[in-house]
Amino acid sequence: MSDLETITQKISAAVGENSGLGKIIKVDFGDAGKILINGASVPNTVTNDDGEADTTIQIAIDDLMAMAKGTLDPMMAFMTGKMKIQGDMSVAQKLAPLLKGA
Repeated sequence: MSDLETITQKISAAVGENSGLGKIIKVDFGDAGKILINGASVPNTVTNDDGEADTTIQIAIDDLMAMAKGTLDPMMAFMTGKMKIQGDMSVAQKLAPLLKGA
């Protein structure tokens, strides 16, 4: 199973049917793929599709995995350019707890 599949499954389990996000978030790993989290509809869905999103987070898979393990601080990742956020930053902050252990 690829890292993308593993992360997608873990995020899907964490999001559940109603995460309370209320928005659509795209996590863009560049050539490695994408994860689209639709928290605007109930039940919430998590897919590897590309699509419009309220917030897009650009990050390398390795950096996301380091954040999930607690070895990379999300604020430090943002400040050093390892993570870029386009759109509503408050939505990205709501996602952070769901990524723990991804």
